[in-house]
Amino acid sequence: MIVYLYTSRIVLKALGIEDYGIYNVVAGVITLFSFFNGALSSATSRFITYELGRENRIGLEKNFRTAFTIHLILAGIILILAETIGLWFVNNKLIIPVERLFAANIIYQFSVLSCVVTIMQVPLNAEIIAHEKMTIYAYMGILDASSKLLIAFFINTCNSDKLIAYGFLLFVTTILLFLVYHIYCKRKFGEYNPSLFYDKSTFKGMLSYSGWSLWGSMAYVLKDQGVNMALNIFFGPVVNAARGITYQVNTALNSFTQNFTIAMNPQIVKSYACNDYNRMFLLFFTGAKFSFFLLLLFSIPIILETEYILAIWLGQIPEYTILFIRLIVINSLIESFTYVIGATVQATGNIKLYQVMVGGLLLLNLPISYLFLKLGCPPYSTFLVAILLSIISIFIRIIILNFLIKVSISHFFINVLGVSMLVGILSCILPYWIHNMMSEGLIRLVCVTICSTFSMLISSWFIGLNHNEKLYIKSVLIGKFKKMIL
Repeated sequence: MIVYLYTSRIVLKALGIEDYGIYNVVAGVITLFSFFNGALSSATSRFITYELGRENRIGLEKNFRTAFTIHLILAGIILILAETIGLWFVNNKLIIPVERLFAANIIYQFSVLSCVVTIMQVPLNAEIIAHEKMTIYAYMGILDASSKLLIAFFINTCNSDKLIAYGFLLFVTTILLFLVYHIYCKRKFGEYNPSLFYDKSTFKGMLSYSGWSLWGSMAYVLKDQGVNMALNIFFGPVVNAARGITYQVNTALNSFTQNFTIAMNPQIVKSYACNDYNRMFLLFFTGAKFSFFLLLLFSIPIILETEYILAIWLGQIPEYTILFIRLIVINSLIESFTYVIGATVQATGNIKLYQVMVGGLLLLNLPISYLFLKLGCPPYSTFLVAILLSIISIFIRIIILNFLIKVSISHFFINVLGVSMLVGILSCILPYWIHNMMSEGLIRLVCVTICSTFSMLISSWFIGLNHNEKLYIKSVLIGKFKKMIL
């Protein structure tokens, strides 16, 4: 996370606020088309993991080859859309200074190519996650972050157009990461066979599953990138720069929670495949709380010390960035409960109702945000809309999950959501008091961080965790300690 955030500082300094905003919104156009990819990604992971749980080698290879074929077709479709509709949108609708339009078109092409390579990498990611090779997954994340840091240093000393150089080097990094994934999967997984394959039932099943995921993925993409483009239309690239920095922080912050959820997802799917529902419920309730606690650990000092952190991190702070970051961290804390809910629904394979209802709700982000902006509301109003819809979505998600697998709604709201909120409130009291008592500076930041960590750990242990969860944590810590000694 530190490397990731430091990279953002160097890139912002090298490109400048305007070019940074241009890259953020232009690359976002490609992300709009990638909602197809998000839908197929969840389908690929679910089908491969499900066959692993059943220990069906033939079905596993069939699912992988089918996924590879579907993603190859998808890459072609997105390439066509990006070079027609997307290219027109960049040149005719986005607010980009005339003198930077050529550079914007060049980085758009690099973004298109990077998107195509990333799409073809999805089945490889699914293989690694399904086999629970989380160490490799973590190493690849480190390699990705390190590569981007080197790129940031290079463009800082580059004498040519830095925006174009940045887009090109990110494309090269994407190719290198794909090759590393390919080599690893080829050596480690017997079912890995990246070749064209068509089996009607498998093809139909995967597309049918992803068809409903498509709606949910589109909602998420429009919620993020659609709103980003609306901000560009009303306020220009400077606000996009502020929002881009905000999402850099959000991505780094959420990486801990999402990696935790990614590690838990295969266990949830395998438990469902083996009809071990008691274990699945345990993973669900525990995972929802742990996701919130893990995110809370970093969120409190970031919310309280946003201005000082940005000052030492970026130097120059685009307008609205401070408020944007505080609001998006609050939204992320709310959404942290939803990751495990989504994973549990996907494990059942019955995702139609979930995707229709949740996707439809989240899709409202764009029209409501656009309406507020049209009425003259400030840019941060889009984040307030997102927070409100995220709160409503929790209620809808858990009701649907109860309909699918009879999970206890009262247990979730009392022992997961209620307990987590209590832990969150208690964890904020001491660091908030210190924040108000001390003058701004490094010492206050350190004190707030230490006190928030201490408060959160104490509150989580004595209030947030039940007896079984404490035993589980003790067993994990003892196991780690024994490995260190041996």
